Amino acid sequence: MASSDTYKTIKSISHGLFKEKGSKFVSIAFPVKNESEIKMFLDEIRKEHHDAKHHSYAYALGSDGATWRANDDGEPSGTAGRPILGQIKSFGITNVLVIVPRYFGGTLLGTSGLIIAYKSAAGSALSNADIIEHVMQQKCDLIFPYLAMNDVMKIIKDEDIAQSAPSFDLECRLTVHFRSSETDKIKAKFSRIEGLKINFLEVE
Repeated sequence: MASSDTYKTIKSISHGLFKEKGSKFVSIAFPVKNESEIKMFLDEIRKEHHDAKHHSYAYALGSDGATWRANDDGEPSGTAGRPILGQIKSFGITNVLVIVPRYFGGTLLGTSGLIIAYKSAAGSALSNADIIEHVMQQKCDLIFPYLAMNDVMKIIKDEDIAQSAPSFDLECRLTVHFRSSETDKIKAKFSRIEGLKINFLEVE
């Protein structure tokens, strides 16, 4: 990976397909951020492809892909989820879910045939995806007295920091977003401002 605060993922949902001996392996790749989104997409696909015999899937989460799962959904152990996960790792991406609904064609493919089919289906969806490099952003809430406004805004301008949700009164509030690798430097600058409180939120 290019640096400690970047990772590769897919920009949007993509689709793929693999056919073998009458069986059809439909593949859908989703960009995801957490397990709640994964559950939502799994529920959607199971409803959309309710007549598919299996809905095998795999996902990787986190900037280093350390959180992962591979599910065979009734296929012989290791023949579906693992090959799908292998493709996610092969593409060097994370925060990705790949689901492969299988429509059985009446002919058994055998262990090696299934592995090839699920690998090919997952690879098809990921090959069609727009792979991007995501820069991780630290999100913070700033709370500061109105008299500190100019000092806060100077840092925001000098460091080219994105801002949102401003609320300016006797006590001012502002949400800022900046590259996570610059957290220590920017925290040090804000900490010099008298009366300013900084609350660190999630990294996105």
